[in-house]
Amino acid sequence: MKIGVYGGSFNPVHNQHIKIVNELLDNNYLDKLIIVPTGNKYTKQNLISSNDRINMLNIALKKFDQKRIIVDDYECGEERRYTFETLKHIKKLYPDDEIYFVLGMDNLDEFDTWKEYEYILANFKILACRRNNYNFCEVVKKYEKYKDNIILTNLKEINISSSFIRNNIDDDKINEYLDEEVVKYIKENELYKKQI
Repeated sequence: MKIGVYGGSFNPVHNQHIKIVNELLDNNYLDKLIIVPTGNKYTKQNLISSNDRINMLNIALKKFDQKRIIVDDYECGEERRYTFETLKHIKKLYPDDEIYFVLGMDNLDEFDTWKEYEYILANFKILACRRNNYNFCEVVKKYEKYKDNIILTNLKEINISSSFIRNNIDDDKINEYLDEEVVKYIKENELYKKQI
């Protein structure tokens, strides 16, 4: 079985995230996808609690096949966990399966700054989503030794900015980027008010 790991802050989860999840499964890149939101220790500005982000993920994904899409809170404990640790954790859960790490071309371009990135490239497959202004052949040159483990998908990430959504949460126009139940959750829990 091909199992994907899709990490991110999901702050909040938006329609582009859901589109990527669906397309990875519908186009047979993967058989199962594990979504791993970053923990509260992640150094990103305006990060709301992992609890709220997990709740929003579960709301946005509830209409999809729960056997094929799983939200894992592994990174949401007291200590900061890095991607290589998360991938080791998933491999222990699925020792006989092939594990893929999903990321955008922008992240692949700076992947050599990540902790234990060579360990990841040597032991796992990378599924890269296209992004404007990034040339796959150019980016992958720096990982020549591991190029066979890096797969360019036909999926294209659209640049929907989570920060734009957060900063305009009271503008009805942003509803087109979010699941309506997620919008309801945000408003009921008064999330992102400080950014406005």
